[in-house]
Amino acid sequence: MGMSYLILAGIIMLFSWLVSSRLKNKFEYYSKFQLQNGMSGSEIARKMLSDHGIQDVRVISIPGQLTDHYNPVDKTVNLSEAVYNQRNAAAAAVAAHECGHAVQHALGYQWLTMRSQLVPIVNVASSYMQWTLLAGILMLRTFPQLLLIGILIFAVTTLFSIITLPVEYDASDRALAWLKNKKILNPSEYVGAEDSLKWAARTYVVAALGSVATLLYYVSIYLGGRRN
Repeated sequence: MGMSYLILAGIIMLFSWLVSSRLKNKFEYYSKFQLQNGMSGSEIARKMLSDHGIQDVRVISIPGQLTDHYNPVDKTVNLSEAVYNQRNAAAAAVAAHECGHAVQHALGYQWLTMRSQLVPIVNVASSYMQWTLLAGILMLRTFPQLLLIGILIFAVTTLFSIITLPVEYDASDRALAWLKNKKILNPSEYVGAEDSLKWAARTYVVAALGSVATLLYYVSIYLGGRRN
C-alpha cells in the first residue's frame, strides 16, 4: 500500500499542478478581453446581489490573486483587487460565482449550511491533525488508538472537502444562469466565463480526491498495525 499510495499521490499532485496552471492561464487569457458593457467585477457583483433581492451583503476589495471568497459570517463578498476593478470575462465569472454563494446563504442552501457548520471544527482539527497522525504512526504498536484519533480528525477535513464540491458547482451554476438570463455578457464573453469557472471547479475535485486518497492511506497503516 505504501508504494501504491506514493504513486497515487504523485499522480494527484501532477493533476493538481496541471489544473492550477491551466486555471491561471485561463484567467490570464480571458482577462485580456474587456467586457462590451464596461462593467467591473464589483459592479457585476452588486447587480447580481440586487437582482436577487440581497441588500445586507457588502462587496469589498481584498489583496492577493485568486483570493476571492464569500464570508457568511460577516456577509461580505470579498473580491481580489484585479477582480474587483477589472472589466473582463474572468472578473465577471469570479464576481458572479462569489455572489452565487451569497444567494445560497440567503436561500439556506443545505450544503453551504453544512460546510459553514464544519468550518470551526476543521480549523481546530487542522491545528492538531498532522501531529496526531505522526505521533500515532510512531506509537502504532503501543498506542494504536492515537492513530485512530488522527484518522477521525483527518476524516472531518476530508468530509469538508467533499461537501465543498456541490457548494462550488452550485454557485457556478447560479452565476452562469444569472449572467446568461440577464444578458450581462455577450455570447463570446459567456463562453470565457463558463470556461474559467469550469477549471476553477476542477481544483476542488482534485483536492477532494487527494484528501480521500490520503485518508485511505492512513487507514491502511492503522489496519496493518492492528494485524501485526
